[in-house]
Amino acid sequence: MVEVSGTVVTTMLLYLAGMIGVGVWTYRRTQGLGDFVLGGRSLGSVPSALSAQASDMSGWLLLGLPGAIYVSGLGASWIGIGLLAGTYLNWKFVASRLRTATEAAGDSVTLSAYFENRFEDRTRLLRVTSALVTVVFFAIYVSSGLVAGGLLFGQVFGFDPTTAVIVSAVVIVVYTLLGGYLAVSYTDAVQGLLMLGALIVVPLVAVAADGGFGTMTSSVRGESPDLLRLFGEAGFDGGGWATGGALGLVAIVSGLAWGLGYFGQPHILARFMGIRSASMVPVARRIGTSWVAICLGGAILVGIAGIAYFDQPLADPETVFLALITDTLTPWIAAILLTAVLAAVMSTADSQLLVSSAALTEDLYRALFAKDAPERTLLWVGRATTVGVAVVATALALRGGTVLDLVGYAWAGFGAAFGPVIILSLYWRGITALGALAGMVTGAATVVLWRNLTDGALYEIVPGIILATVAIIVVSRFTPTPVRDWAEVHAEAERPLVTG
Repeated sequence: MVEVSGTVVTTMLLYLAGMIGVGVWTYRRTQGLGDFVLGGRSLGSVPSALSAQASDMSGWLLLGLPGAIYVSGLGASWIGIGLLAGTYLNWKFVASRLRTATEAAGDSVTLSAYFENRFEDRTRLLRVTSALVTVVFFAIYVSSGLVAGGLLFGQVFGFDPTTAVIVSAVVIVVYTLLGGYLAVSYTDAVQGLLMLGALIVVPLVAVAADGGFGTMTSSVRGESPDLLRLFGEAGFDGGGWATGGALGLVAIVSGLAWGLGYFGQPHILARFMGIRSASMVPVARRIGTSWVAICLGGAILVGIAGIAYFDQPLADPETVFLALITDTLTPWIAAILLTAVLAAVMSTADSQLLVSSAALTEDLYRALFAKDAPERTLLWVGRATTVGVAVVATALALRGGTVLDLVGYAWAGFGAAFGPVIILSLYWRGITALGALAGMVTGAATVVLWRNLTDGALYEIVPGIILATVAIIVVSRFTPTPVRDWAEVHAEAERPLVTG
């Protein structure tokens, strides 16, 4: 446990109370399932951008990535390079088209509903399959956030791991339960600013504590020259990075491939669907991409600074950010920056709970059992399923695993199952319902099998996306396409962006 003061504890408790207060404030603005899931498509560029990227990065940005750099050096930063490229490409080529297409496709409020309406699937197979994929991989993803929250609460309050994970889950569930999308988005925007501030301040303070950049790099080079090389000694291992092998093409491709996962992440795509209009996308893209660039750079620098600062290796590398804060900063500043870690955890877990709840409520409960259910009933079912998913995720989190490893698994699952379907549905008129279904199942299955049956040298998202894309194209060639021509819908999405 890192030594912390009463100031840190007080600040974090006040922050938690504030986040719950936002949930209470937005409670009255949440009147139906559409408000709960997408906030009535009412958010502007700034909250949409900050919310999308804060919900994207999660606790792994402040815990998992610095920990990987602390262990393996700059060789692990290929993940960050891939994510920065993926962020820009997602905003550039997916955001505006998806915003327009989901509204045109029966005002779809979930990805599963979009798939069903876009491909005119009357069998409900696409909707049910995509909803099940969403719930399964989000249970794993949310558990990663609870593990990160457990690390933080364990460090600050001295809780045992079980209590720390449960407390983390309860806090996140409460404000998500109350305010839905609006609560999640507004809190995410605040949390995004906190994370940005922390990843500017902590690296600079840590470098100063190391004696400046020159002294820091000399100290790191003294540990091993490869720690400061992009092509140094490191290896990719099942979603994580470990020392011991030459960083060759496979490891570099695996790191960069994280960027491909963006096109299939439901909690990020939901922000594209909920922005007020496609015309707001260019501003949001610039804000979001800049935020990611600064934060990833800061996280990488934290890991490098930690190598130089600590004489003895940390027992848990994923606590390097926490340890630097408590060792180098005054109590009040440390309190605020430790709160940023909590913000990172909450900003992703809340979004994932919300999307999981939407999938269970809209795509399974209403679609299969209660087509004419009143909006208020659906709203309460959505809240109940939020609790249900949180309980399952908590159980998974208590089984253990690193933050980066759990995130890597879920990220690959969504990227392979949904990414190719999303891209081709927005850019290829020849894609069919059965093609989309084949790609979805192939992508998800490949990730699970590759993860469990291979040595993990190549990140499972790579074969998952390749095989899913092949399945979509092959099956679509031999099955009927939707009657509606979506070219005009996508052209409409581009018109407001000509000057952007």
